[in-house]
Amino acid sequence: MKDQIENQIVKSQIGELQSVAEGWSAEKVLTWAHDRFGSGVAISSAFGAEGMAVIDMTSRLRGRDFRLFTIDTEFLFPETYNLMDRIEEKYGIAIERVSSLFSPEEQERIHGAALWSRDPDLCCDLRKVEPLRRKLGELDAWISGIRRDQTPTRASARKIEWDKRFGLVKINPIADWSGRDVWRYLHEHDVPYNTLHDRDYPSIGCTHCTRSVRPGEDPRSGRWAGLAKTECGLHRIEPAPMSS
Repeated sequence: MKDQIENQIVKSQIGELQSVAEGWSAEKVLTWAHDRFGSGVAISSAFGAEGMAVIDMTSRLRGRDFRLFTIDTEFLFPETYNLMDRIEEKYGIAIERVSSLFSPEEQERIHGAALWSRDPDLCCDLRKVEPLRRKLGELDAWISGIRRDQTPTRASARKIEWDKRFGLVKINPIADWSGRDVWRYLHEHDVPYNTLHDRDYPSIGCTHCTRSVRPGEDPRSGRWAGLAKTECGLHRIEPAPMSS
């Protein structure tokens, strides 16, 4: 009951602030998030271009005083793991790595080989959504690098919102940025990024479910190619009335 009451109070506060925050810069959103939640807020990143912009911006604002976690599916590209090492060295932080309760071998034993090709939603639930839910249970708020123009399901994302699905505050500081804004930031500040981006991988996930994008294709067409799937489930927007 206490948690329910506290959640109602936070939801009401977020509802009052939400419209105002839409006029804030990404830096101001990040500053508010850390001032409001302290060690109870963390950046969640798969280290795409957007995530790297948020990480670098946070470092410029807070030095090493911020938390960063990632969902390690154990099926990531070598280039992604290499970038994680570079991030820890450059920014002087330790990435909090969260993995599935099942090793790849255990998953194959229970669900059969190549689950991602037969039931990609279940694979994402096991290797991404459940670990995320477990990690968010430790937090009061989380920060993402999603943008509204990435997918239709992200179009309604607010810079500060109540995450109904996971039951905490979600902060999307660059929700109103374009892809061009992201890359301008990375180049201006010499931010490291995944080298797969230079090989026509605009969106990078697991090795089994990510391919390069051909000229003229949608930037996210390389994710789950050939399947009617566009999201792994981490950023499904479920708006909730703020005042209730």
